[in-house]
Amino acid sequence: MATQALTQQTFDEVVTNNDIVLVDFWADWCGPCKQFAPTFESSSEQHPDVVHAKVDTEAEQSIAAAANIRSIPTIMAFREGILVYNQAGALPPAALEDLVSQVKALDMDDVRKQIDEASNAQG
Repeated sequence: MATQALTQQTFDEVVTNNDIVLVDFWADWCGPCKQFAPTFESSSEQHPDVVHAKVDTEAEQSIAAAANIRSIPTIMAFREGILVYNQAGALPPAALEDLVSQVKALDMDDVRKQIDEASNAQG
């Protein structure tokens, strides 16, 4: 499955209506972003069960601001609508593959429990 571009209108829907979504925040002027693009595209072909999406931080500045993007490329992974990974920097192919495997293996009941416990501790 090819990568898809996300916009302000589609971001929330794609993240909440798919089990696993990887988002690559990038810009056309960013050299590391361009170098990472084939790796991300290849991962989308290897994992058709994972939505691979891209956000052009120049065209979609409101999404970049809401996501607190300070450096690009930044990769975010969402599982069942929950942000489970957020890191700036291009990943080599093996590291991206490892990330996909780890996100797929997450016990989401445990993740939700940890989120509940953290919010209860703060509240």
